[in-house]
Amino acid sequence: MPAFIDQLKRCQQRVERALDARLPDATLAPTSLHAAMRYVTLDGGKRVRASLVYAAGFAVDAADAALDVPACAIELIHAYSLVHDDLPSMDNDDLRRGKPTCHKAYDEATALLVGDALQSLAFELLSQDPLLTISAAQRLRMLALLAQAAGSQGMAGGQAIDLASAGKQLSLTQLEDMHRRKTGALIHAAVMLGAYAQEQTQAVKLQALEQYARAVGLAFQITDDILDVEGRAETLGKNPGVDHARGKPTYTSLLGLAEAKNRAKMLHATALESLKPLGDNGGLLADLAEFIIERRQ
Repeated sequence: MPAFIDQLKRCQQRVERALDARLPDATLAPTSLHAAMRYVTLDGGKRVRASLVYAAGFAVDAADAALDVPACAIELIHAYSLVHDDLPSMDNDDLRRGKPTCHKAYDEATALLVGDALQSLAFELLSQDPLLTISAAQRLRMLALLAQAAGSQGMAGGQAIDLASAGKQLSLTQLEDMHRRKTGALIHAAVMLGAYAQEQTQAVKLQALEQYARAVGLAFQITDDILDVEGRAETLGKNPGVDHARGKPTYTSLLGLAEAKNRAKMLHATALESLKPLGDNGGLLADLAEFIIERRQ
């Protein structure tokens, strides 16, 4: 997939530039907070969520320049969630994206404030960044979507269920509900934010993107669970095996490694099938679905 890898790199580089331009400069007071915000956000990660924003926007012929804003917003929310997830009161991780976690590189209080500030900046960008040339009503639609994805019915709620489930046996239905919130909600939001950058998208295409996003969001988490078993720290950028050590319910612990892989493949097929109404415009989304399933980090 050399052509796709080139496209992915362009998306990664594009959102990196956009984030760099929108994050406060490290020389601006309070300097420690701003330096930490840049430390956890820039120069790291696969930028899958931002790439999904761009791919969905391309699929519905959204204005190219408008896509940087939702791509930045989704990455800021993701970065904030990782900073808070890594805290001692949550997952207590020392390594993220191949470098010390925020509370290790700085301190716990700074990490808390970094997460708060990144979350606020995401909504500030969606509400008033001038490059997002859509109607006020469509901005509100984006803001509501991202707020719901990040809130108690989405990512935060999924994390709460995850923390409460350590050492417990969940059913497959319960496990999927947790991960549709914890991981899937933000993946879904990424796709739909890209779609909402175009105000005239046909309902059938929006429905196709909804179905794609839900399948890919769950497949992403299953692949994460597989990598927690098979991955290595030098490629993952974090320590593998921690979920198992903490007694967290995962697809691999519930279904076994082989069946977890089979379930990811089934979701991949569902995602590809859902893209048919988009025709050739769904090509990058299809490639991203394969990348998510086949990734090794």
